[in-house]
Amino acid sequence: MSGHPRPPPLPVSLLKQGPRYVAAGIAQLLVDWLVFVVLSALGLPAAPANLAGRVCGALLGFWLNGRWTFAQQGRPKLGWHRLLRFILVWLALTLVSTWLVAAIASGPGLKQAWLAKPVVEATLALVAFFLWRHVVYR
Repeated sequence: MSGHPRPPPLPVSLLKQGPRYVAAGIAQLLVDWLVFVVLSALGLPAAPANLAGRVCGALLGFWLNGRWTFAQQGRPKLGWHRLLRFILVWLALTLVSTWLVAAIASGPGLKQAWLAKPVVEATLALVAFFLWRHVVYR
């Protein structure tokens, strides 16, 4: 015995949800990023292109997370009340994402914004996991 207290074990649901959230998040990020890059490459300004990408990613993410990541005993956690909570959390995260991506596009440039977007979204995803888990899909 080393005298150091052991941290409490992680709940089983967290061990299952974490990897599923990462897998769903990668799919969601790819859709979001591809839409952003294609639309901004076609001339749409960064802010609306980012918004369009986030909407496409959000549609996939809400469904995947409700049906797979946070489902319990094979029962999905979807529905209108969860969709409303999802939209409210998503709007706050989207404001931050769009502000950062647009600032990078107008400063260093559009190609740097293309590269920065996955980093911005991955960082926001860390915060979002706990918001989805405790606010949306509870």
